[in-house]
This record gives sequence, C-alpha cells and structure tokens, in this order.
Amino acid sequence: MQRVIGTMTISLDGVGAGENQTEHRPFGDVEPGLLHRWMFETPDENREEIDAIVDAGSFVMGRNMFGPVRGEWDRDWRGWWGPNPPYHAPVFVLTHHPRESIEMEGGTTFHFVTDGIDDALERARDAAGERNVHIAGGVSTINQYLAAGHIDQLFLQVSPIILGQGLRPFEGLGRIDLRQVASRGASLVTHVLYDVRRAPAPESS
Repeated sequence: MQRVIGTMTISLDGVGAGENQTEHRPFGDVEPGLLHRWMFETPDENREEIDAIVDAGSFVMGRNMFGPVRGEWDRDWRGWWGPNPPYHAPVFVLTHHPRESIEMEGGTTFHFVTDGIDDALERARDAAGERNVHIAGGVSTINQYLAAGHIDQLFLQVSPIILGQGLRPFEGLGRIDLRQVASRGASLVTHVLYDVRRAPAPESS
C-alpha cells in the first residue's frame, strides 16, 4: 500500500533548520552539517535509514529545500546535490514561479509545481505507482502537508543537540496523535517512525 511519509532530521528541541538561508548556508543560521552529523560521519552505522530515506517512488519538497533562489528563476540553479542527486526518482518542487523540468543524472528529474500542495501530491502519487511518496522537507512543507492531513507516517531523525532557536516543524498545527512504529538509537541520532493519526473531531453538543 502506498504511503505518504514525511522525513526530516531535527534537533532534540525540534529545530529542523535555521533562519537566513543562503547559497553557502543551506540550513541558514544552523552550522552546516550540525544536524546531519549522523549521515556524514557515521553513514555505515545508519545505512539502513539512509537507504530508506531515498527509497521512494517520488518525492515532494519545498523551494527552499531545493535551493536559495527567490522570486523568478533568474539563474540555472539545479539543487544542492551536484549532477547526480540522491533521489533517483521524480521530485516535485513547490514554487510560485514556473520552470521547465530538469533531468539530472541517475534518474532524478525535478518538476516545478505552481498549483499548490494538493496538485504536487497528486502528481507524486501517480509517478510513484505502488511505491511510497516522501515529503522531503523543509519545515514549512512538512507543516503544510501535516495540516492538510496528507501525511501517513513521520520518519524523524533526532540529533542529540539543543539548538535553542530556528525553524520548527509541527508548530501551530494543533493536536495530531502519533503511534510509534519503530525506533533505533545510534551514536549520533535516534531514528523514530510514527503512524500519523488525526485526533477525532470534538462531539457537538
């Protein structure tokens, strides 16, 4: 059964990225690599989870996740990941500004969607076939899909650091019930998988 899975690395106090993103600071005010030490310093220890993050039939991401370009696409930005991004599948990028699709090495194609989160998800579902769709971030995109009730599971990587400030997923969403499906601790991260269960609407009197 196809699932829509939100994936994100967060700090212990729930920060997923910093403010003030630039080309040279993909995570804004958060020091580069700080949240993702587990991925870059201990990849063998976390191979199963790394493979699971990129093992989807398609992906959806926000424009800030794709890059730092704002407004019209006035430069040939092709993402943070070089000529061969890790996705190897269709990626649907949310944006307000049209752009032609970009085919990359390894099977990744970036499609730019201007008609909102529902249209992006519908296209991603179609492209994924029977495989899962991953909502790859960033913070705002995860929040939008959670608020709309579109995410079936959350796959979180919790880094053992307290950042104190930054952009946090889940803020302002109201109550969302989760059921823990699996968890595993490693030296630089705790991986946790949750089923997402919307709280029942209050009964009218």
